[in-house]
Amino acid sequence: MLRTISGLLKATGGTIEWEGREIQKLKAHEIVRLGISQVPEGRQVFPKLSVRENLLLGAYQHRASSQIQADMERMFGLFPILSERSGQKAGTLSGGEQQMLAMGRALMSRPTLLLLDEPSLGLAPLIVRTVFQIIREINSQGTTIFLVEQNAHMALGVAHRGYVMQSGQVILTDKAGVLLENAEVKKAYLGG
Repeated sequence: MLRTISGLLKATGGTIEWEGREIQKLKAHEIVRLGISQVPEGRQVFPKLSVRENLLLGAYQHRASSQIQADMERMFGLFPILSERSGQKAGTLSGGEQQMLAMGRALMSRPTLLLLDEPSLGLAPLIVRTVFQIIREINSQGTTIFLVEQNAHMALGVAHRGYVMQSGQVILTDKAGVLLENAEVKKAYLGG
């Protein structure tokens, strides 16, 4: 679903609307220009490029170097470890550091909507908590986040609203707090 919203896969039916405009026929770079950026599942950093170079790739549509530098400083504020590792090859970072880099790279395009695909995948529990704290911070700074996450407890802990999908269909939707207390959701997704 996220890859289709991002223009990486073509929709086989229906429409995708963003701010009153159908976008399902646009190319990925045109969708980024509209303010939608994606952090892919599995991070997909450029392993042979440095942290700084990976971040700069996220800003490829910017023209003003002052904007890029301000965004770089913002990323280093959100992810201090990336500042320490700015010259290091991305492929040598830990999984959690790569996830932070992938998030930072997506944020360099100044999105109004950030699509996050399984940000906790393969990360240690302590790092997962850190990543979700950063997700809260990004949202509090005004970026809308569309989070796809199998760790339902963590996802509903940061979400305002939740959608439970099964076999590609939305089967339940409500405020995140309500879903956390829903007996059916607890049994199926929260281990109790």
